[in-house]
Amino acid sequence: MNTQLVIQHITAWLKDYAIQARVNGFVVGVSGGVDSAVVSTLCAKTGLDVLCLNMPIRQKADQFDRAATHIADLQAKFSNVRSQTVDLTPTFEQFEQTVSGSLKTKNRDLAMANTRSRLRMTTLYFYGQINGLLVAGTGNKVEDFGVGFFTKYGDGGVDISPIADLLKTQVYELAKELDVSQAIQIAAPTDGLWDGERTDEQQMGATYPELEHAMMQVAAGVSRESLSGRELEVFDIFVKLNRATQHKIQPIPVCKIPVEYLNEKVIDEHRL
Repeated sequence: MNTQLVIQHITAWLKDYAIQARVNGFVVGVSGGVDSAVVSTLCAKTGLDVLCLNMPIRQKADQFDRAATHIADLQAKFSNVRSQTVDLTPTFEQFEQTVSGSLKTKNRDLAMANTRSRLRMTTLYFYGQINGLLVAGTGNKVEDFGVGFFTKYGDGGVDISPIADLLKTQVYELAKELDVSQAIQIAAPTDGLWDGERTDEQQMGATYPELEHAMMQVAAGVSRESLSGRELEVFDIFVKLNRATQHKIQPIPVCKIPVEYLNEKVIDEHRL
């Protein structure tokens, strides 16, 4: 991959889209991970207004610190970047208390993890709207179109997706070219939605390079029977996750009404 050309292409695409949409720039949620670090840097390179939000919710200190350090680095390099820390912990805990009667249900932990993501999405859109900014998504190709590793109407709720056509390994290549801090580049990928440490690999059962390989195998029509060992195991993990998350990956289903049902004359005839 020619990282310089890709960086130039995405930066130009972001700037052109914002100008055509008649907005001032972008708002990005910075988590301390490589995806948000790359997206925020690409947005900064447009020269347009960029607001970086650090939105901790009972966040581990190392995640918060990586995000804060990255934002400070961006501000030192780009005069168009500003930042704000929005502590959503009190809001989350108030919601948690409000729904406490339902917290012993089957999917309680996952529902609360997704609630964190949706609170952040709401915050991004609030600051985006009052500042005339687009919400820039941070999902990559494997997460958005492979295994659906995102929260519907959480980190999946965005205006534009600058890196959604790049594999995770390619995002790391951009991070290196963009001189993203080593602390972010070597950190284990995590969604940061749990009180305990849960890496992406622990949650999905495979690394991003493994899932990328399986994604390419599926796209190439490789048969399951031709695989064995760990390769087969990851292939099955990818297929299972992909099938289970189609409701996120595919557009929202719309019930199409037969045109004749919408014809006033037909409606009147049915009433007779």
